[in-house]
Amino acid sequence: MSAGSSPLVVVMGVSGSGKSTVGAALAQRLRVSFEDADDLHPAANIAKMSAGIALDDADRLPWLETIGRWLAGQDGSGGVISCSALKRAYRDQIRAHAPRALFVHLHGTREVIARRQASRPGHFMPASLLDSQFDTLEPLAEDEAGLVIDVDQSVDQVVQQFLQQYVDRN
Repeated sequence: MSAGSSPLVVVMGVSGSGKSTVGAALAQRLRVSFEDADDLHPAANIAKMSAGIALDDADRLPWLETIGRWLAGQDGSGGVISCSALKRAYRDQIRAHAPRALFVHLHGTREVIARRQASRPGHFMPASLLDSQFDTLEPLAEDEAGLVIDVDQSVDQVVQQFLQQYVDRN
C-alpha cells in the first residue's frame, strides 16, 4: 500500500469484546503498527477503573487526545489502535486528529461479553462495569466510516471478515 492509503483503524467495543487481541492480529496481518489504548491511560484513570469507578468524559479527554495524536502519527504508514470509543463524541475527538480513521465495532451480546470478561482475571476493568459500558455504547452511525463485526467467532474469522469488508469498501 502506498503512503496515505494504509488503513488507520480503531478497533472499538465494550471491555471484553476482544479489541486488543483482534487489533494486534489485524495490525500484524496489515503489517502496520499496533497500539493498545489501555496502555495510554494515565495512572489516575487506571486507579479509578481498578476501584470499580467508571471514567467520566473529563477523565477520558486527555486519553482520547493521546489516542488521536498516536493515530495521526501513523497516517503515512497505517496503524491499528484498540480503544473502546463507546460514544460518538469520543470517535469525533479521535477523528479530529485522524479524519480518515475507520472504526471497527466488535459487537457482542452481554452474555458473550460477560463470558469473555470472566476469562480475564486480573484485568483492571472489573466485570462489574460491564453494564456501564453497554449503557454508554453508542453504535456507529450511518455517516461514520466503520464496520460492525460479530465477536462470537474466532479471531482469525474476525480479521478475515474485516479484510473482506475493507476491500469491498475500497
